[in-house]
Amino acid sequence: MNALIDISNVVLNTDRLVLRAFRESDLEDLYEYACVDGVGQMAGWEPHKNISESKAILDMFIREKKVFAIEFGGKVIGSLGIEEYHTTDLPELEDKKGREIGYVLSKEYWGIGLMPEAVNRVIDYCFNDLGLDFLMCGHFVNNNQSRRVQEKCGFRHYKLFKRLDRWGVSRDCWYSILENNK
Repeated sequence: MNALIDISNVVLNTDRLVLRAFRESDLEDLYEYACVDGVGQMAGWEPHKNISESKAILDMFIREKKVFAIEFGGKVIGSLGIEEYHTTDLPELEDKKGREIGYVLSKEYWGIGLMPEAVNRVIDYCFNDLGLDFLMCGHFVNNNQSRRVQEKCGFRHYKLFKRLDRWGVSRDCWYSILENNK
């Protein structure tokens, strides 16, 4: 079952990062990384065409209270959401408390270990503070960067699904799981 999540008053720190709720003042930073070609497509969405598109996403992040802003050196460089997983696809998990994480990082910061650092901190929060039993994380089969983050963070492949991306194209998507060993 999907656990209830509200990160609006949560701040998580790592050696290099601050993970916190998005604020209105993050609009320019969000647009800066979300408009770059090659960033959103890895997760199945188009680069933002204008700042009003980023504003709509920012408003959703704030309203839904389940997406962390990833801050590095005082600048928001990505996001990490604790999303609902598809319960109909995973009925075998219905008696356990879980969620699905999803993330995006500014292209400028790829390859220096920031996303595994952020994901590991959120895993710790989900398991030790929220008491979740498991986390799911998906990636399109051609998204090797996301696959590597998941491997580094201990996720293991669980099931292959067909998912529609934002363009309506059916793509193979690996879902990986990480279970809380309490």
